Amino acid sequence: MMNEHFFIYNNQFFHQHETVATVDNRGLRYGDGLFETLRMHEGKILNEDFHFERFFQGMKLLEFDIPENFSPVFFHHAIKDLLQINSIKENARIRLMVFRNDGNIFDTESNFPNYIIEASALPQQLELNETGLLVDIFPTAKKSCDIYSNLKSNNYLLPVMAARFAKRNKLDDVILLNSCGRICESAIANIFIIKNNKIYTPPLSEGCVAGTMRRCMLEKFSLKKFTVLEKKLSVDSILDADEFFLTNSINPVRWVQKFQQKIYDNEKVKEIYKRVIQNI
Repeated sequence: MMNEHFFIYNNQFFHQHETVATVDNRGLRYGDGLFETLRMHEGKILNEDFHFERFFQGMKLLEFDIPENFSPVFFHHAIKDLLQINSIKENARIRLMVFRNDGNIFDTESNFPNYIIEASALPQQLELNETGLLVDIFPTAKKSCDIYSNLKSNNYLLPVMAARFAKRNKLDDVILLNSCGRICESAIANIFIIKNNKIYTPPLSEGCVAGTMRRCMLEKFSLKKFTVLEKKLSVDSILDADEFFLTNSINPVRWVQKFQQKIYDNEKVKEIYKRVIQNI
């Protein structure tokens, strides 16, 4: 049993190849749900409080009937049990997903949040990338700015197609523009630029996901030399920046070396990375 890999579905363990969804599943049909991707490093889930706050706020916004036993403590214990049965000790990628019951687009059996928890081992090292990322603009579609834009929604079509575009064009990531043509986020991360010792990131009103590492940068980051600010950004803002980096829960800071024809150094990003790791 310990040599097999399991996931949790509604408080039960299932083998990784077992099927739990039906063809009527609303998550499959419509992307009706949301997810969290968490990183455990040396036995600690990074920004765990931010993750669960966003998770529960998202369930409320999507009008799930949240059971009384659902709490951060409930899911923390479930994650711990899953890691144990999968023989994962200190470093892991954890994915927590909820989706609504079966039904068509107007009717559903209930608003109970079915949940799945997955876990896979990660390398122990948590380091800044040595090779800078190569990124560009995703030209095919733009992201809307509405009350659902900040969620980690299961309806992930735009980032999926953006990632396919990146791979096809030998890019490490791509930037999504919002419906106003301004900078929103990358396919898998929030965006930060550095200009004259000020760090800028688009506000949530620009349509970006409310990233936990983004929030850490805004609320926990502390370094006298730098100021972190929210600001609407254009493509020209990035081209005018001194340095450029991305953040998400799995890779807290990744520096971008090239965007279009602009080449960036990472002297300040290295300093920021060290401080961020201390704060999480």
